[in-house]
Amino acid sequence: MTEIEFTNTVLSFEKTEEKPHFDRTAFKVIGKRIFATLHSPTKTANLKLPLAEQSVFSNFGDAIYPVNNKWGLQGWTCFEIDNLPHDLLLHALEIAYNHVFDKK
Repeated sequence: MTEIEFTNTVLSFEKTEEKPHFDRTAFKVIGKRIFATLHSPTKTANLKLPLAEQSVFSNFGDAIYPVNNKWGLQGWTCFEIDNLPHDLLLHALEIAYNHVFDKK
């Protein structure tokens, strides 16, 4: 998935907005939390997944892994977007989005 495809896909989710976030672009549900970030120079995206889902996706291969430090312990997972099948990344994005969108 290219950066443009990633961005367009994420912004197609209901009530999602794009904002700068340090050296990344953040995507959040309006009025809620960030569920994905994109780092253009490295073509990586960090997605906020439930821990059980992080474990499943991390078993896919070297292109998916928990973010180093305590962020990873909270479910933040790094995806090398140009090294993964589109459908897999889309599924992970949907999980991350729904996890934030459905939270009360």
